[in-house]
Amino acid sequence: MFLLNTSDIEVSTFLLIGIPGLEHAHIWISILICLMYLMAILGNCTILFVIRTEHSLQEPMFYFLSMLALSDLGLSFSSLPTMLRIFLFNNMGISVDACIAQEFFIHGFTDMESSVLLIMSFDRFVAIRNPLRYRSVLTSFRVLQIGLAFAIKSILLVLPLPFTLKRLRYCNKRLLSHSYCLHQDVMKLACSDNRVNFYYGLFVALCIMLDSGFVAMSYVFILKTVLCIASHGERLKALNTCVSHICAVLIFYVPIITLATMHRFAMHKSPLAMILIADAFLLVTPLMNPIVYCVKTRQIRVKVLEKLDLKSK
Repeated sequence: MFLLNTSDIEVSTFLLIGIPGLEHAHIWISILICLMYLMAILGNCTILFVIRTEHSLQEPMFYFLSMLALSDLGLSFSSLPTMLRIFLFNNMGISVDACIAQEFFIHGFTDMESSVLLIMSFDRFVAIRNPLRYRSVLTSFRVLQIGLAFAIKSILLVLPLPFTLKRLRYCNKRLLSHSYCLHQDVMKLACSDNRVNFYYGLFVALCIMLDSGFVAMSYVFILKTVLCIASHGERLKALNTCVSHICAVLIFYVPIITLATMHRFAMHKSPLAMILIADAFLLVTPLMNPIVYCVKTRQIRVKVLEKLDLKSK
């Protein structure tokens, strides 16, 4: 009798996962997810439209905010297909190639957003340190150069990920642990040597954490500069210009660093906690950034209200 060795059978599709224990409520969860995606896309498109059409917002800070909105849109559109398929249509399957493509875009836009937050911290430092030279230091052309340089850096950083995943063999194990594909999740399904993936994935994660370290360092310099300002009122005014960015930094880095740490180092991690954190990262971050900047940035808030024909009082 011919015995089939199942360990040699390569899988062609992976299985994504929704929220364990709440499968019966997936249709209701899908409504919430659709609303969150709609609000995130509408909010970020509104930010881009207002900055593009208002001459008074043609400043470095708002150019960088446009880059942040583009990164958020990229994150939303990267995860949207699989999230809706799972929760709306209960379709868990995804081909290996589609999964690898999705993880490339998710990691690419994640690193891009991390880079933009780093640039924005530098922008705040320059604005507070040298307010009179702010526009001469960060000219429109220089802002464009910085944006393109960091975008290319993000692409080149994550470009090896799909190729290192593609060279692996996947057999027997098909179940992923999230509602979308992540590099660290996919590589664990491989039945061939994935050490290259582990170390390069760790390198990418460390690069993002390094960004967060530079952001923290920028705020040390900002705080040092603010403390040198004689007037208490001017100190508060200077710090108030950073509130929106600080909120965006916390919204982005707290879940991503938590998730990366749990994936690689946690011995007794909760699958449900990881799923909720991962879903919250891609749902909440693009949703909250436009809200934070509209609420805390007066220029954006006023122009958005004007576009909606609502005069602020």
